[in-house]
Amino acid sequence: MELLIGFGGNQGDVEAAFSRALRGLREEARVAACSGLWRSAPEGPPQADYLNAAALVEFGGHPLALLTICRRLEAAAGRERAGRERWRPRPLDLDLLLAPGVVISCTALELPHPRLSGRRFALAPASELAPDWVHPRALRTLAELATSPEVAAQRCDRLGRFPTS
Repeated sequence: MELLIGFGGNQGDVEAAFSRALRGLREEARVAACSGLWRSAPEGPPQADYLNAAALVEFGGHPLALLTICRRLEAAAGRERAGRERWRPRPLDLDLLLAPGVVISCTALELPHPRLSGRRFALAPASELAPDWVHPRALRTLAELATSPEVAAQRCDRLGRFPTS
């Protein structure tokens, strides 16, 4: 199954955390492509800007198994999930964003990601990799969603290549 994974972080050496997470993903799945590196404005309380990216992976298991791998990689990067504050700073955030034609809604996982269609920091890198993928709930391509006026107005700038070293 092909899936898009969103990367985010704004605490510590985020580029190094992205690079380590990518290596960890490669141990469990085939990483077909990576987007560029993006910088976006934070949501919630005042804090540092976020770095964002996406990876297109091919995974032989169920998306919940991939989610477990992502949570393990986040913990290895120093991510603490205690508490309920959604928008606090973090060294690494890995989100399963979208898999073509797949809709999952359970306590542990919402796929596609429930807020994907309105977030430029997720759509811009994802649409670099799979612009023609159709969001199964919004019924629009990732490229269409990324360029919609309400999304395009959000601050999110491409910085360069995905950090791989």
